[in-house]
Amino acid sequence: MISILPKIFPKNDDARNKEFEEALIRGEAKIGGRLFGPVPAGHRREFFCLDDHTWIWHEEWVDQSGYRRVVTTRYIVRPNGIIKTTDGNTYQNLTSREAHNLANAARMYYQRVDAAYEQMLTA
Repeated sequence: MISILPKIFPKNDDARNKEFEEALIRGEAKIGGRLFGPVPAGHRREFFCLDDHTWIWHEEWVDQSGYRRVVTTRYIVRPNGIIKTTDGNTYQNLTSREAHNLANAARMYYQRVDAAYEQMLTA
């Protein structure tokens, strides 16, 4: 009888919570990907807050030659500044302009995500 339980209840609360959190991040990433205009056909663009200190900008597309292109930039917020890495390369400090743009994008992201959740809750 015990061996059948995993088939009826295949996931524990931790696994369900993790799945739920990942689904929320995927939804928020889509919202963030549209912050700077429509996503072109054939493109995948995401911008999201991964955790308390990490922002991700991810883009995928097929170029004119038919090659699949992928670019991921990870922004790490530290007490003494923000660093970034693109496609896992060397970490670099953000310029003041980049930091300003990231702060504006984060504000817009939170506004749009909050609005989307508010709409879902009132529906």
